[in-house]
Order: sequence, then C-alpha cells, then structure tokens
Amino acid sequence: MNQILEIIDLAPRVKQYLIHNPDIARHCEPGQFIILRVDKDGERVPFTICDFDREAGTITLLVQEVGYSTHKMAQLAVGDSLADMVGPLGNATDLSEYDNVVLVGGGIGCAVIYPQAKLRKRQNRRCDVIMGARTQDLLFNIEEFRANSDNLYIATDDGSLGTKGFVTTVLQQLIDEGKKIDCVFVVGPMIMMRNVAELTRKYNIPTVVSMNCVMVDGTGMCGGCRLTVGGQTKYACVDGPEFDGHQVDFAEAMNRAGFYKEHEEKCRLRG
Repeated sequence: MNQILEIIDLAPRVKQYLIHNPDIARHCEPGQFIILRVDKDGERVPFTICDFDREAGTITLLVQEVGYSTHKMAQLAVGDSLADMVGPLGNATDLSEYDNVVLVGGGIGCAVIYPQAKLRKRQNRRCDVIMGARTQDLLFNIEEFRANSDNLYIATDDGSLGTKGFVTTVLQQLIDEGKKIDCVFVVGPMIMMRNVAELTRKYNIPTVVSMNCVMVDGTGMCGGCRLTVGGQTKYACVDGPEFDGHQVDFAEAMNRAGFYKEHEEKCRLRG
C-alpha cells in the first residue's frame, strides 16, 4: 500500500507520482484530496488527487518541492512507499450545472483542473482551458490538456509560449471577444485566484476557487485551514476545498498562508 510505481519529472522541482492505493482510487472523485506523511515522523501534508485509475488501484499526485516534506518526498524512488495516506477528503467539484466552463490553472494548480477537464471531455461537455506559468519550462501536460479541452490557451509571464502576460490577460481577451462563459474554475497561487475573481466579478461570471490551505487532520478539528467566506468561517478540508471566489476573503487567506513560510524554509534547509 502507498507504494510509488512511477515518478516523472514534469518541470523544475515538480514531479508526478503514481501511487498504489486501491481504497482511495476506488472512492475518489475529481476535486478531492489526500493527506500523506512521507515517513512515520513526518508532518501531514495535503495534495489534490490529479488523476486516478480505479481498475489499476492507483492515484496520481503532482508535487512541487517547496518545503521540508516535499523535499523529503523528492528523495524517494520508484518502489519506495509512503508511511501513510488518508482520503479521499473534501468535497468533489461539481460544475454540472454549467454548460460553458473555463478552467484556469496557474503553475501546480494545473494539476487540480486536469481531472475536471477529463471529466467534462468524458461527458461531452464544453470546456476551455487556460494554463499559466512564469515561463514555458514550468508548464506540463500540455498535450493532455489539449486532448481534453475544446480550446487550450497558454499564458507565460515572459512570452516564451502562448500569450505574453497572465491568465487574466487571456481571460479578458475571451470576454472581450464575446465568448460565452457560464463559469470559471480557477486554481493556483492565491494572488492569481484573487485577480481572476476580481475580473469575473465585473462581469457577474460565477467563479469557483480551490483553497489549498495549511491542513493537519483534514476533519475540521485543527482549524488550520479556516477561511472567511461570505462573512462566515469555513474550513477548506470539510466545507471545501472549492468555494465561491467572489465570497472568499483573500486578504485574510493570503496573510494566513504566509505564517509558516520562514519556518518551512528553515526546516527544508535543515533537512
């Protein structure tokens, strides 16, 4: 259980892991996540399930090496096993009421929108995808996204691939062209999700964001992932991870997200 069957380097410090866990693969749905520990002394870290195969009993995770635990995970090899994993957690994403959906992914956030693209392709429902990154070297699974979307748009900060600019640059262009958009689902850095939500607010386009917060237990008990949504306290692990982007207090969420950055970096360097 939890054995790593395959590791693929997708981009600098970004790896794709194929992990054997039939119980989670049997029950998970797009949008849900797991919490794992690399070893018995490790911290509990959440990762979105970006793909799964029920018959093979496998799930796929995309992991960006940014802190202590992800650094330790990057040292593992095919055949190694993770200490433990719990899931599926959170609520599955439900975009079924919308006909014309635009999925927006920034950096590692593309891992979260991928299962949504596959699901809508399987359902023969419209889905356009906007992928964004600082440079083309940080983009991954481009052909997979192309195969599972009606239109694929790419934005890079430096213009090395696609439109030079941000995902909001492309989204604004689509809106200006009169493209019918019933809903935008956006996942990525909080500042990117906030900017997309502010753009769509002006046009009254429903917008769903995935809040990948600090979590410990995944059951709402620790309170680490609490957010303010529509003036009410919510917990990303049990109430989310998806929320109405126009209702999220991003200023508070971004402030909380920065609490542990210095400590995390110290742990990573020490490990």
